[in-house]
Amino acid sequence: MLMFTHKKIFLVALSSLFLIACDNKNKVEKETSNLSAYLKDTTSGIKTGGVKVIQINTPKGKFKVWTKRIGNNPKIKLLLLNGGPGATHEYFECMESFLPAEGIEFIYYDQLGTGNSDNPNDPALWDLPRFVEEVEQVRQALNLNKDNFYLLGHSWGGILAAQYAIKYQQNLKGLIISNMMMSAIEYDKYADDVLAKQMDPKILARIREIEKNKDFENPEYMKLLIPNFYSKHILRLDANLWPEPVNRSFSKINQSLYVTMQGPSEFGLSGKLEKWDVTKELPKLTVPTLSIGAKFDTMDPEHMKWIATQVKNGTYLYCEKGSHMSMYDDQSTYMTGLIKFLKDTNEGLTKKN
Repeated sequence: MLMFTHKKIFLVALSSLFLIACDNKNKVEKETSNLSAYLKDTTSGIKTGGVKVIQINTPKGKFKVWTKRIGNNPKIKLLLLNGGPGATHEYFECMESFLPAEGIEFIYYDQLGTGNSDNPNDPALWDLPRFVEEVEQVRQALNLNKDNFYLLGHSWGGILAAQYAIKYQQNLKGLIISNMMMSAIEYDKYADDVLAKQMDPKILARIREIEKNKDFENPEYMKLLIPNFYSKHILRLDANLWPEPVNRSFSKINQSLYVTMQGPSEFGLSGKLEKWDVTKELPKLTVPTLSIGAKFDTMDPEHMKWIATQVKNGTYLYCEKGSHMSMYDDQSTYMTGLIKFLKDTNEGLTKKN
């Protein structure tokens, strides 16, 4: 009887091990299948590693802009609009450490005048409505639609994404406004009333003096701004420790585009965008929208929270340790929140206000 019991226990244990082995094998096979589907290049013709150069029409003629797809997911396609204005897609490379593991397809895109795209060197083209139409042409060329198209705009890209959504939200499945207030006037006010008062008064006075004299080429200007403003509110690290993709992107910034649209520095807006304000238009947005703010940002986190209450279907993500580049200095919070929003929206779990 005892031997029979031992034999029975042995057979049960063996059977359990067999089932576990089969289950593990099925999991591995499923993961391999998912990975294979995600990595599959579905384009026809010569393969380019996901790169697609798109011809766009502008009031000044035809130009080409550069895009690159990472991964393949028919239901979630995330187009990235970088900031600056005039920086490149490259500071978004941190996404590669998070999104592929979740099966999320994302698309790098250098706007006209930046990075790998054509640079017409014509300030007449540095215009918000024209950039909106450029994004729409890119969307069409990439076959993005309301069933899969998510648009993430960071900083200046947030202005562009919001303006695009106001005109073309019928093409979107989800919208992410990352680290950008919806009013340049309020942005300037926050810089003056809150951020400036956190600075050493003597340093602030010298910065204001240089700005008043329009002596922006003076090396002292950035020498003062970098440790006293940029390392506190743009990316909360000593500038010598900034991640390589950030430095690489910023080193290629199109100064003509940046100064025309933004002004000479991040310390408030003074370019063509100085009076931009779409706060009254936010209630028109019905597409699921995620607003991302950060405690130490150049943008008021309370304003970013408010955005989520103004759109019809808003969610707010707060990065308590982050600044303007919170995808780096509060990376876990940023990426976890972004991925959750994309998956929840895809599964219809986002709720309307």
